[in-house]
Amino acid sequence: MLRIRLSLLLVLFVFCLSACDNHNAVPEVAESPATEDEIVTLLFTNDVESAYDPIPAFWLDDISMIGGIAEITTLIESLRESEPNVFLFDSGDIFTGALAKLTLGKLAFELMITMGYDAMAIGNHEFEYGHRIFAWEKNRAPFPVLGANFFYKDTDHPYAQAHAIIERNGLRIGVIGIMGQDAVSAIIPSYIAPLDVRDPAEAVRRSVAELRNEVDLIVLLTHQGKTAPMQTDAESDPRLQRDIDADIALAGAVEGIDVLFAGHADAGTPEPLVHPETGTLIMQTYGQATHLGYLQLRLDRETGAITSYDGKLIPVESSKLEPDPRILAKLEHYRDENGEIMAKVGATEAAMIRRYIEESDIGNLFADIFVEVSGADIGFVHGGSLRKDLPKGEIRLVDILDSYPFVDDVNVKEMTGAQIRRALEQSLTFERGMLQLSGLEMIYDLDQPRYNRIVSLKRNGQPVADSDRFTVAAPGFLTEGGDLYDSFPESEVMQSFGKVSDVVIEHFRNREVVSLPKRGRQQETVKNQ
Repeated sequence: MLRIRLSLLLVLFVFCLSACDNHNAVPEVAESPATEDEIVTLLFTNDVESAYDPIPAFWLDDISMIGGIAEITTLIESLRESEPNVFLFDSGDIFTGALAKLTLGKLAFELMITMGYDAMAIGNHEFEYGHRIFAWEKNRAPFPVLGANFFYKDTDHPYAQAHAIIERNGLRIGVIGIMGQDAVSAIIPSYIAPLDVRDPAEAVRRSVAELRNEVDLIVLLTHQGKTAPMQTDAESDPRLQRDIDADIALAGAVEGIDVLFAGHADAGTPEPLVHPETGTLIMQTYGQATHLGYLQLRLDRETGAITSYDGKLIPVESSKLEPDPRILAKLEHYRDENGEIMAKVGATEAAMIRRYIEESDIGNLFADIFVEVSGADIGFVHGGSLRKDLPKGEIRLVDILDSYPFVDDVNVKEMTGAQIRRALEQSLTFERGMLQLSGLEMIYDLDQPRYNRIVSLKRNGQPVADSDRFTVAAPGFLTEGGDLYDSFPESEVMQSFGKVSDVVIEHFRNREVVSLPKRGRQQETVKNQ
């Protein structure tokens, strides 16, 4: 497109010279200055997941508080004022959390409208309330909400817009959005059952062919790869670092993608990764609005080629950023409308912190509550479903809703010892975090091959045999086989006991102080020194 515009200017210039010559008044033509590059600044987020308030950055030495949606907005606005041709994109997962749940996602879109997003890709969390609710609520957005590989099941009828062209100051950017199969498996199966999510490469290839000759840049927004570890300090824990192999493979499979901004894995890229064959620039943030992605490009005005780039992740240092008053006003409005979420429901004797690949106090608590309310033998909760730590002291309704923001029930079904063992062996691969449990004692050895890591599995001190049968209480996400836990759906639900958050809230309301649950349920073998 830059080349096309330059040609048009040249035609007009020649026309003017001809006209002047016809009037016998040919002016002196000054030597043209050297052509300057076109500069474009791309800002991006991913996996914000309704993380609206700053949090203590206890894993960082030089930052005390990090994140905050009003603070990141201020950072974005400052870059709009100081940088040329600024565009803002998001790679999915805008829903989750108490206010998203109570507003069915309205608040997330309202904030993005104020922040001035240009386009977003659809993430798996957008289906927390089912495909119909998201299909309706995304109508609120004045920017394109993209999912090129989404179709209604067994049809070619698209569920979402595939791509869009964003134009600003004469620059035209083609934007495409896709979701990968890993992200699909992180959705409650029945919530997305009416949709097909097809091969991303085929969908991207089709959109690139449509856009390539009509835009200056193509930006692909992806929500794929391995599911992100739900642990507050995951950024600093090397055991939890996810790769971006799926994005690298997609960038190599489709020619013509200039930039790929990724989501789902929270695999922060401090600087762009350049695909060795296609030259695609690939980036992703750590999620939860703790960093703003920044990529500035220089484009050759004649060829449109990227001549240089500067990419980084900018920490959202809350103490150095004045919160945007427009964002604060919207947050206050929705919090006032749902003021009941600030009511106290109980207290804890100590903070309960999430751990993604270890036994955790909050995971043990939830699993114990499921057993208590249902009378089941065993309780499970998926570590990735726990989205926020519980603080020490006063616990408000919002704390519970944020810690488990989903709308599934506590279900009870019967499972054999063999089925339980299969689920726990999958848990020990750590692909989707560690299952948190109640009613079992397990010893495992991570030096053993995957799916053969359980050394000992007991209940009340007695070994669990494959033929034993137990009643098991778990959220609907697990009992439907979410996150590939395929042994859970092999039996029917016997009984349901209400929404997970309601069950946990009732537990807190019935106690003056909730104590730390007993630990030591899942222990790694002690290695000889």
